[in-house]
Order: sequence, then structure tokens, then C-alpha cells
Amino acid sequence: MARITPFKAGYCTHIACMAMRGAGFNVCQFPARAWLIEVDGYRWLWDTGYADYFKQYTQTGIFKLYQKTTPVYLNKGESLKEQFITLGIDLASIQNVIISHFHGDHIAGLKDFIHSHFICSQQGWKTLKPLRGFFALKQGFVPDLIPSDFEQRVSFVEHFEICQLAPELAPFTQGYILPNSKEQVILVPLPGHAVGHIGAFILTDKGWTLLASDAAWVKENYQDLRKPSRFAQLIMADSRAFENTLNQLHQLSYHPDVTIYLSHEGEE
Repeated sequence: MARITPFKAGYCTHIACMAMRGAGFNVCQFPARAWLIEVDGYRWLWDTGYADYFKQYTQTGIFKLYQKTTPVYLNKGESLKEQFITLGIDLASIQNVIISHFHGDHIAGLKDFIHSHFICSQQGWKTLKPLRGFFALKQGFVPDLIPSDFEQRVSFVEHFEICQLAPELAPFTQGYILPNSKEQVILVPLPGHAVGHIGAFILTDKGWTLLASDAAWVKENYQDLRKPSRFAQLIMADSRAFENTLNQLHQLSYHPDVTIYLSHEGEE
């Protein structure tokens, strides 16, 4: 069975009610999480969290607003590259980095993985690739975080083999088999939060786990259907699709043998 190991690479702060209506104006930490996925010696990294590149490319110009809106905290030794070196994990052993979506807190470390190939949504990449300045910022996309040879190293989810999902994963019915995962990692669209936003169903020895990325920010979003603030919905790619995805997660959460992990939950 697949094995997943969680990591945290920095965090940003924002007021609680941005993630959930009625939660108040206290400032909360939103950790930038990533996961190492392993199947029979094959390794994928799910997102990268923050890295020093984020601060470097949001120091000046319009992207400075990104840093001002969601202040980022990343101490020495907290980037995934530094954590992997400390743990003795060879960065060259990460065959692929899977990008759930192209917001800065999910791709800031891409340039550290010079030996890895990338996997993402073709829809997401083709939509964001030409954007610059204000239009990129509006999508939470910092173009300079993308490696110069990205297109020579990327594969698109939409080109992978489609499969039917196990009945216990309803209402989700179809997904894309991650190559070399022995059908233990199935990628699924989770639209709404960002263009091309994806998640991953992973079969571990404890059952199915869904890495849902930013399909919700806190469990209450999908368990109790307590939505994010209306302001947050204004900057989503598709707020109606986001609500539909929340409803799907709500239904999925009733399955006792399925665990849902979000990228930013877990810290007050």
C-alpha cells in the first residue's frame, strides 16, 4: 500500500473569518503543508509549501501585495529542501512533484527540485501561463516561481488513464491513475478554489485518504458546510464550483474509512 508522510513548510497568517464565516477577527496561522507519497520505492511530492523564493519574488512591485495580504513566516531550516537534507532524503529521489494548483504557497519550492518532473492540470497551466502583473496576482500566481524549463518537465493529469473509483469514495466516481502508483494514487478534479485545482485519493494500509488541498480551508467548511467569507469567494476561480466541491466533500466525510486532509488546517 501507499505511504504518505506530512510536512509543513512555513505558514501565513490571516483573520479567522476569511476561512469560515462567523469565526471572528482573531489572526490565525495557516500552515503550508506538503506530503511525500511513496509506492514501492517510487516517490512523489505533493506540493512544496513555502520557500525563500516566495519572499524573493514578492519583495517589490505589485506582488508585494501578496506578501502584505497574507504575511508569510518561514524560518531557517523549514523549507522542504532543507528538511529533506536534514532527514537524509535525496532530492533526486523525488521523481515527480505533483502541483495541486498554482498558488504561491503550493509552488514556492519548485525550483529546489531540479531533478524532478512535474504533474499538474493542463487546464490550470494553460490558463495561468500567459498571465503577468495584476492578472497573475489576482489568480494568486507568481510567474517567477516557475522553473525556466517547466514545460520540458511537465506531464498533464488530463492525459493519464481514467478509472472508476471505489464505491466508498462516492460521490466521486472517476479519476486519473497516477503512473507507477499501481492504482494506489488516483488524481481527481476538485474545482472552484483555483483553475485546474486537483486532489488525490491514496490507498494506504488504513484505507483511503484524500489530499484535498484547498478544496476547503478548515474541516467545518465541508463537515458543517460553514462557508468561507464572501470576500474569499470573490477571489476564487469559480465560487459556485467551490460550493459544489464542498458538498461532495460533505458527502464523502460520512464514509468512516476515508480520511480527508486539507493543506492549511490544523493550527489556531
